[in-house]
Amino acid sequence: MNHPPSPSLLGVFAHPDDESLLAGGVLARHHAAGARTAVVTATWAPDSRRAAELADALGALGAGTPCLLGYNDARNPEAAPGRPRLVDAPLDEVIGRLVARIRDFRPDIVVGHDAVGQLTGHPDHVRTHQITLLAVEAAGLAHLYPEAGPPWQPTSLYAATHPESGVGRLGPLLEEVGKTILAVPDSYVTTSVDVTPWADMKWRAILAHRGEVARKRSLPGILARLAEADRNRIIQTEHFTRLTAGPAKGDPAQLTP
Repeated sequence: MNHPPSPSLLGVFAHPDDESLLAGGVLARHHAAGARTAVVTATWAPDSRRAAELADALGALGAGTPCLLGYNDARNPEAAPGRPRLVDAPLDEVIGRLVARIRDFRPDIVVGHDAVGQLTGHPDHVRTHQITLLAVEAAGLAHLYPEAGPPWQPTSLYAATHPESGVGRLGPLLEEVGKTILAVPDSYVTTSVDVTPWADMKWRAILAHRGEVARKRSLPGILARLAEADRNRIIQTEHFTRLTAGPAKGDPAQLTP
């Protein structure tokens, strides 16, 4: 019996390491099931130090090669010197570039940030969420961004998120380094995925972001200092909210194959 192909998956995230932390398990799971997977990263230049780390992380997840849009980080000017910050870049320009990538890759599912910007509310996370919402809709409309290629409408759009009941040990750890916690109500979560079988791949991808692992206040650095059992409890479940991704045609694609 021929099994239907697993749905292809495109992650759209603000910074190198967001893909591994927020959806590394799902990316690894889809790849293991034979699906096409890829990631678009909105900030940091393709020739920056973090681009090489991103390449290693995507290699660990089976998610292809980096596609960095090259905008500057709202809080780190070394990300892309001389380039506008993502939060300052013309909205139409950024949407058009993401539309081109969506139409080129033709994903069934797009996964990105949530509306509050993931736990700490980083402005790049919030901006990437807004851009992704607009680009996923625009990608399916031929009259919008015609120069970006033939239209393609993803079936599903998911926002990676953190429910209040799922923050657990992570909350105090972030508070210890002076970060605020922006969890969402549990009712906001539509899909929780147990990625335990792929947790080792996810952890290898997180470790590939070596610069962040070395930092005390970064999430990779915080996780690296934990006991393995505590770390696994944090990274083995990923939470998402399914958002509308255009006209519904039959049953929506599922985030897990």
